[in-house]
Amino acid sequence: MYEPIRAKSVHTMAGTSDFPHRSREEELDIQLAGHLAALLAVTDELRARAPSDDLDTAAVRLAEQVARLRGGRPPARTPATAAAGPHLTALHRRAHTLAGRALVVAASRADTAAAILTAERMDAHAARLGPRELAAR
Repeated sequence: MYEPIRAKSVHTMAGTSDFPHRSREEELDIQLAGHLAALLAVTDELRARAPSDDLDTAAVRLAEQVARLRGGRPPARTPATAAAGPHLTALHRRAHTLAGRALVVAASRADTAAAILTAERMDAHAARLGPRELAAR
């Protein structure tokens, strides 16, 4: 009833070696490094507005994880200034959201170190926000 397919499909990249392929793990590494780098940027902004030892430690640990995921390349960082911008509550909310996204990816790739770090950061930002702020999302 149907004639069998005799030629290769033109819609697949089968047999081409010039097309870059990444494994699922490599894609997750890239995604996790991006989330952690974004979290690091918000952490640096929070450090400029409300310096604390906790944020300093978090920034160092986040930078280490980003460098690890990027094959030893440290993340690009710009010195944050306490200029006008989002309120501290908005920054903590953004950091909490970014940490949550990073936690999902870290759990997906079974990266225990990154998962622990992001869970700790979620807890720290949730404590700063309080239950009323978190529920207002």
